[in-house]
Amino acid sequence: MGMNSEKSEIIHGVSLLTEQDTHLFKEGTHYRLYEKLGSHVITHEGQQGVYFSVWAPNAQAVSVLGDFNQWNKTAHPLSIRWDSSGLWEGFIPGLERGTVYKYHVVSKYNNYRADKADPFAFHTELPPKTASVVWDFQYSWADQEWMKNRHQANSLKAPMATYEMHFGSWRRVIEEGNRSLTYREAAQQLVQYITGMGFTHVEFLPMMEHPFYGSWGYQTLGYFAPTSRYGMPEDFMYLVDALHQNGIGVILDWVPSHFPSDIHGLVYFDGTHLYEHADPKKGFHPDWKSYIFDHGRKEVGAFLISSALFWLDKYHIDGLRVDAVASMLYLNYSRYDGEWVPNRYGGKENIEAIEFLKELNKTVYACFPDVQMIAEESTAWSGVSRPLYAGGLGFGMKWNMGWMHDVLVYFSKDPIYRKYHHNDLTFSFLYTFTENFVLSFSHDEVVHGKGSLINRMPGDDWQKFANLRLLLGYMYAHPGKKLLFMGGEIAQRSEWSHEKSLDWHLLQYASHQGVQKWTQDLNGLYKKEPSLFLHDFQTSGFQWIDGGDWQKSIIIFMRQGDLADDKIVIICNFTPETRFGYRVGVPTQGLWKELLNSDGKEYGGSGQGNFGGKKTEVVKSHGFAQSLSLTLPPLGILFLKKETDKFVSEALDEENALEENKVSYVYEVTNYTVRKQEKKDEGKNY
Repeated sequence: MGMNSEKSEIIHGVSLLTEQDTHLFKEGTHYRLYEKLGSHVITHEGQQGVYFSVWAPNAQAVSVLGDFNQWNKTAHPLSIRWDSSGLWEGFIPGLERGTVYKYHVVSKYNNYRADKADPFAFHTELPPKTASVVWDFQYSWADQEWMKNRHQANSLKAPMATYEMHFGSWRRVIEEGNRSLTYREAAQQLVQYITGMGFTHVEFLPMMEHPFYGSWGYQTLGYFAPTSRYGMPEDFMYLVDALHQNGIGVILDWVPSHFPSDIHGLVYFDGTHLYEHADPKKGFHPDWKSYIFDHGRKEVGAFLISSALFWLDKYHIDGLRVDAVASMLYLNYSRYDGEWVPNRYGGKENIEAIEFLKELNKTVYACFPDVQMIAEESTAWSGVSRPLYAGGLGFGMKWNMGWMHDVLVYFSKDPIYRKYHHNDLTFSFLYTFTENFVLSFSHDEVVHGKGSLINRMPGDDWQKFANLRLLLGYMYAHPGKKLLFMGGEIAQRSEWSHEKSLDWHLLQYASHQGVQKWTQDLNGLYKKEPSLFLHDFQTSGFQWIDGGDWQKSIIIFMRQGDLADDKIVIICNFTPETRFGYRVGVPTQGLWKELLNSDGKEYGGSGQGNFGGKKTEVVKSHGFAQSLSLTLPPLGILFLKKETDKFVSEALDEENALEENKVSYVYEVTNYTVRKQEKKDEGKNY
């Protein structure tokens, strides 16, 4: 692939841009710029070639260079449009899909000149190479059924259990130089794993092209190009398609806040601060050593919103998790006094970025009402996930960073001291319905010396695993959608490293298998029971039974659906002491079945529990006329639901009568079933 005729000259006056396009571009409201700017394979007057267009208003000259002209910086100059848009364009006959190219930009100022990658490129060279690649999409999607019904999977009233992953380090091929999987290899393996584990969505750390692999994708430069590290654009489409065909949604991390300083990228694009603020107090990020987008510049806003729509449009992505929203909202984010510039009202709020975020969300939901926009926002900013008409930022959901921090701090403490920190558990319920929260145990919590989730748990090895199962169970019980970073579901012991695979070999050990099965069963229960997801964001879905037993470090609450029977009682025991005969009030009489018990032996627990369930007694407790006398397992969580099956209730009557003698429930129910069948068989002739 390349060029049919090395001597082909550039043709000016050819354009994909209409007057309406340039008007909207200058106005900052053209949100499908990827259809017009960048490189496009077209036919002009019977000649196939490539049309190029790039924004560089302060350039003196712009030309296209590549393999096709031996990287000659002057051979194929673009011409600037007459309409003061700052757009340069031209058509080169003979070029085709796969042509490698850059723009040579000569500035009007400071004798600046540089070879720049195309900001709108659909494909790039394999890093560390940095050139853009002409590309047009040649893929036939087979996910029509998913796309037709995905509004149901993405609904705020749907179960959402997301598996967050860094693609390059999920599984590696050790035998082949420790390489990462390709997009197509992962399509098979990931689909099998996610469906088997029961997650509803996959969230990828940024898949957009990035020069430095160690940035995990958060130093993005290719805002319209999936990274070439794992295959071609169509290969990534194939991966998304495969997930969709198996009922799995795909969320991408997306970074509209900042970009890296690589010279071939967006920085000083035309010898001026075009994409970034000129003032380093606003335009340079001290933590990440990167440049901050000038969200007040209309063309920059259009560039970023076009990028968001591009992934939803061309790659059928089901949601975007917008990275580092807090850094966009505040002018003083991670800055000391004197290092930031107040807004026009003297405040710390970044007015331009706030307006950008509102416009972003408004546009995305207008074009794709069945996707989700999710904010990573770590402050107490009000209304992040509230609609624009209510004064919010317009996101669909927001990560609950406060809950994550408080819970992990609580769990890190020796259980003997937890009673003094009971508020760390209960505080979240005071604000949990103020936003549409995602409960996240993300990649940020298992790096930079923080340790893995399992190793942040206190106690001996048995207690660590029990604590981790309790932690995961508590997340699934708590109102809010769920997100777990890869490795947490197998109790990865070592801190996550992007340079190696997850420690899958740990699954040869029963304790790690137990955590994996526990996660699997949590997902299964979560998706099955509407009370656990239907009203995540309404007070009607939650009721305290007892949040005040701080001395024993026990909390009891109930999740509720729409139907009368859709009630699940959750009891958490945050100490290693088994509690016998612990009384819990429940709303209705009858048998309450033990749906899940984190201390089950199949999960690596000690097997303490309630023989599958308990019948209520007429003993008042917690404001209810009836209650249960329960065994609370050590460092365990119970999910209980009223059983309506008469046969099981009868069987449990027998079990309860034999409980004092510690006779196995399973044994008794089995024998009871056999006896019942024998009675039915009497009188039958075989």
